[in-house]
Amino acid sequence: MAKHKIGTQDEFPRDQVTARTVDGVDIAVYALSNGYYATQAKCTHLMGPLAHGKIIDDRLIQCPRHHARFDIRTGEVVDWANFPPGIQMLNLIRKEKALKTFPVSVENGALYVEI
Repeated sequence: MAKHKIGTQDEFPRDQVTARTVDGVDIAVYALSNGYYATQAKCTHLMGPLAHGKIIDDRLIQCPRHHARFDIRTGEVVDWANFPPGIQMLNLIRKEKALKTFPVSVENGALYVEI
């Protein structure tokens, strides 16, 4: 894994998700009360843009498309896609899959991610 500077802490507002492309990889960067985290940018269900998702309880990201929820810190599925009603039929084909996560570090006010 290579370490890449992705910006300064000021560029990542608290309680928000910011999209970035690093070394050709699209990621979502989360600024939470307990630190910074990064995952792949798209939901593993049907590739919804997680940067447009909703942060819940300072630990989960909810996909804007079908409401799949993932633990931001680990990428693990908490709730699989359940919206709109009937989407569960597609879930027979699209099995649960965790998000890829990437380590984030802060050095002198700058954020770095390992890809």
